[in-house]
Amino acid sequence: MLRRTFLLAAVSGVRRENGLIDFTENAKPITSLHYAEKWDKPFLYPLRTAKGQIISRGWPIEPRPGEKEDHAWHRGIWWGHGDVNKHDFWRELGRQKTSTLAAKGQPKLIANGCQIDLDMRTPTGAVIGSVHQTYTFHLKQDLIIDARIAIHADHNQPLVFGDTDDGGFAFRLADEFRQDRGATLLNSEGLQTTERIWGQPARWVNYSAQVNGAPIGVTIFDHPSNLRHPTRWHARGYSLCSANPFGLRAFTKDKTQDGSYTLDAGKTLEFRYRVLIHEGQSGRAALDKAWSQYK
Repeated sequence: MLRRTFLLAAVSGVRRENGLIDFTENAKPITSLHYAEKWDKPFLYPLRTAKGQIISRGWPIEPRPGEKEDHAWHRGIWWGHGDVNKHDFWRELGRQKTSTLAAKGQPKLIANGCQIDLDMRTPTGAVIGSVHQTYTFHLKQDLIIDARIAIHADHNQPLVFGDTDDGGFAFRLADEFRQDRGATLLNSEGLQTTERIWGQPARWVNYSAQVNGAPIGVTIFDHPSNLRHPTRWHARGYSLCSANPFGLRAFTKDKTQDGSYTLDAGKTLEFRYRVLIHEGQSGRAALDKAWSQYK
């Protein structure tokens, strides 16, 4: 296995075209940032292991025979929220109904990855805030993707994040990672299955499956500095997992609870997440150790 890090900006492993940046190492593809205007929000796709096995679903970008076709906005890795000042930055139901995270110019290449600035644009064209996303990639024995999501209330108004389960920092994986196909869903508290981990607070959630006969796992780590750490999880059995700090009433079904949050005008709210794409068997102890090394 590879056991070294790489600096994307220091190698010839970056290729740009309109609305797309490909990241490679020694001509080996890592992932791509998609940010063209046709997409309502940017995302990383496809997701691969360190050995190159694709583990994200193909639909709707590259459909595969027999693949489930639901939730067209579930693509690779992305961030969004279903209720910001009553606007939906999660679902994509057409530009007349859905708000967008629209790129402001070209992403900036940095050591190990890239940064992209986004306008939070409502269906009427009004901009209510901005989002700065940073993605960095580390190829050791496994592939690590680190994300920083900085939300700025920089348009003379507060940003109110409503209590909904639809939102957060998310991945959508191939159908092999569906619970009804035999995948194992596990959180840091030792709970398994979507029925037990959905909506529960945890430091991390892991999806494991057999892909072409090999065990592969994908884990999201919630950074200790994040709001309401350990976060709650929109962890579904159909291979969707999202770290969502704003869903409390939605998750608990307790109408007396309120997970909404107001970001005052002029303020910034930052989240940090790590995605670990690992090959081979990794149990709870190994993932706890990996989380403890996430600084």
